[in-house]
Amino acid sequence: MTKEINLSRHYSAQRHETTKSDKRMLALFATIAVWCAAWCPAENRVELIDIAPVWAGHKVAFALLTHPPYQYVAYYDDQRRMTVATRTLDQTEWSFHVLPETVGWDSHNYITMAIDSTGSLHLSGNMHVAPLKYFQTTNAHDIASFMRIDKLIGSEESRVTYPSFMTGPAGQFIFTYRDGSSGNGNQIYDVYDPITKHWSRLLDKPLVDGEGQRNAYFSGPMRGPDGFFHLCWVWREDPDCATNHDLSYARSKDLVNWETSQGKALKLPITLSTGEIVDPVPVHGGMINGNTKIGFDTKYRPVIAYHKFDMAGNTQLYNARLEESGWRIYQCSNWDYRWDFGGGGSIDFEIRVQPVTVDEHGNLTQGWQHKKFGNQRWRIDPETMQPIERIHDSRYQLPADLEKPRSTFPGMLVQFASDTGALNESGVDYRLRWETLGPNRDKPRSEPWPEPSMLQVIKIYK
Repeated sequence: MTKEINLSRHYSAQRHETTKSDKRMLALFATIAVWCAAWCPAENRVELIDIAPVWAGHKVAFALLTHPPYQYVAYYDDQRRMTVATRTLDQTEWSFHVLPETVGWDSHNYITMAIDSTGSLHLSGNMHVAPLKYFQTTNAHDIASFMRIDKLIGSEESRVTYPSFMTGPAGQFIFTYRDGSSGNGNQIYDVYDPITKHWSRLLDKPLVDGEGQRNAYFSGPMRGPDGFFHLCWVWREDPDCATNHDLSYARSKDLVNWETSQGKALKLPITLSTGEIVDPVPVHGGMINGNTKIGFDTKYRPVIAYHKFDMAGNTQLYNARLEESGWRIYQCSNWDYRWDFGGGGSIDFEIRVQPVTVDEHGNLTQGWQHKKFGNQRWRIDPETMQPIERIHDSRYQLPADLEKPRSTFPGMLVQFASDTGALNESGVDYRLRWETLGPNRDKPRSEPWPEPSMLQVIKIYK
C-alpha cells in the first residue's frame, strides 16, 4: 500500500457569489498556496510504502540500503525471522527472502547490510558476543541467492558484536566488529577483494587493545573534509555502562597508520596508556558509549560531541574541538537534569546528542534529544561554540504524525533507520519507520506483547 501525506494547506473557492473583498482574499490565498508549493519545508510531503509486519516486542535496529535502481531492507519479521526485502524504486511491490536466523530479546542484535562493487550484497547481524553470522549473495542484486559464510579469516570470529561496513580510502570494502565482550574486547578490521572474493586482515593486529581489563566503544572512523579518517572512543571497564571513561581520539589517512591529533605516530594496538585522551572523564562521570559523535566546523576542524556530569552533578552537552593549542572543551548546555544511568544490557537513552554540522548556509548547527526538554536544534557561534538560537531545519524533521505511535499498546515507541546506501535521485531521501517497545536490558518480557507493527519506507521529498 502506498499512502501520500501532504500537510501544506490548500485553499479553494466555494461555489457561491463572492464580493470584491472575498475575491481579493481568494487571490491572496491562491498566492500563498503557490508560494507554499515552492517554498514550504520539504518534510511536509512524504510517501509511505508498506513493507511487512514486524516484531514489536523490543527494540532492535534494522537496515535500509538504497542502490539505484534497487532498494533493500533487512529486518526481523513478525515471527522474529531475519528477512530481506527488495524492490525497484519505481515499484511499491516487494520481494522477500527469509534467512535462517531468529532474534531473541537482545537489543544489541541489529542487522547491517552493504553492497560491493560487483553488486553482491553482504549482511551481518543477530550477534552479541556470539559466533560470526554473515551472509552474502552469490548473484548480483539477487536476495534469493544469499548464502551463509561460516568464516572470513577464521580467527577472532567466535565472540562478535557491533558489525559494521565501511569504505576505505581507496574504495576498499571493509567489515569491522568487536571481538570479545564488554570490558574485554578488541576492534577487528577485515578487507574484501570483490574480484578474488578473498578476505584478509586490514591490520595485522587489533587497532585498540583493552589489555584484558577494558574495551573501547567507537564512533567512526569517519572521513572528514580534511582527508583524514577520524576516530573517537570511550573506554569501559566492565558491563556496567556507568564505567565509561576517558574520551579518546586517533586519525589516519589510510586506516593502517594511525596518529594523534598533532601528527605523532601511534603504535598499534592503541591502549589506554598510549592513546590520546581528549577529555579524562572519570568512571561514573556521566559519559556513555553510543553518545559520542564526530562532526566538523566551518574550518574543517573535528568536533566531538558528548555528555558528562557538570560540577553540580547535572548532565550537560559538551563539544571538544581541535584547535591550534590542542583540544578545547566547550560546555554547550545548562540543563537542570541528571541522567543517572547504570547497569548492564540495552537501555533507553534519556539524552541523545548529534554531531556539529555546517548547514547549506554556512551556519554551525547541532541537534539533540532530551527526556525533559524535547528535541531541539541550535545554531552555534563558530568562535565561542555557544548556542545562539533555536532553529528549524527541515532536513532533520518529519511530519508530526509520523513521530507518534499509532499503536495503543502501552509503552510503544516509533523507531527510525537512515539510508546507508548510495546517493538517491535528486531531492529525495529515504528512511525506515516501525513501532516497538523499548529495550528491556536484553531480558524477555512477560506477555502480553504488542501486535506486530507495519514496517514502512518513508520517501521524503526535500
